[in-house]
Amino acid sequence: MKRKGRFISSVVMASITAVSVGSFAFTESTYASSITQSPSGISSIDLQGMDLETALMAVQQQRSALIESQLQAQLETVQSRNAAIAELNGKLAQAIESGDFDLAQSLKNQIDALSSSQQMDMLRLQSLSNKRNEAFDVMTNFIKKMQDSRSSILGNMR
Repeated sequence: MKRKGRFISSVVMASITAVSVGSFAFTESTYASSITQSPSGISSIDLQGMDLETALMAVQQQRSALIESQLQAQLETVQSRNAAIAELNGKLAQAIESGDFDLAQSLKNQIDALSSSQQMDMLRLQSLSNKRNEAFDVMTNFIKKMQDSRSSILGNMR
């Protein structure tokens, strides 16, 4: 009897796992077909045909993607500002060599202004990086909790 019970529980666990994998593949295709892009760049998700797990996962993935695109744009801003500061530093060196101190002072003022803006951009970049890390932490915690609940359900069936 004990062997038969183990066999049945093994079959039940295998079928639940197969259903979970199959439903995940189904939900991925459902998720991909339920996203619509708005003119503002923020996608909307049709949650009608999704289960709770898939809907929450879709929202978290969309949040992560949005933060990632904002982070990329901020990074490009920082890089362009760095290039502008480097260019002004080159011009400043040339102005000092040529003895044009009025131009040198003007360039120093521009560099100072860009440096202040650069510091603010770096703070924004750090904030976006923290938000991205938080979004991924939330997503991985959610996946872990769902896996733990599945394991608990399977454990209770034994």
